[in-house]
Amino acid sequence: MFFTTESKIKASNMNGVIIMDLTYRFEDDHLIPNLMIKTNLQVTLGKYAYLRKKYLKQHKKILFTNLLTSGELTEHLWDIEQTALERMEVMTKMMVDKECIITEELKANDPMKWTGLMNSIRSAAEETVLKELVYR
Repeated sequence: MFFTTESKIKASNMNGVIIMDLTYRFEDDHLIPNLMIKTNLQVTLGKYAYLRKKYLKQHKKILFTNLLTSGELTEHLWDIEQTALERMEVMTKMMVDKECIITEELKANDPMKWTGLMNSIRSAAEETVLKELVYR
């Protein structure tokens, strides 16, 4: 049996501050809270967002639950993704500029060496980004 009757319950702490303002519905003689997760942001998440989500689920369960129930998880993951991509680009460019041997001439004359040096730089930049943004 399903009743569509809703009731609104407010709970407050000793100081009179409202700490909970929920609506409930009756289902089979039980009060079920009307909880909805906000899903306003429709974005495609990338590698760093998924790594952050996995880290939060495994190591920061309370933060993950708070972000999920407040509807801020997707926005948080999107911010991490964008920041990580920007940092990777900036750090890679800075490290390439610092290494004087990585030039377009090297790329033309010895593409394998150039590729190896670039991969090394990208790996170092990614390690820093993961440590500073994703796994914190």
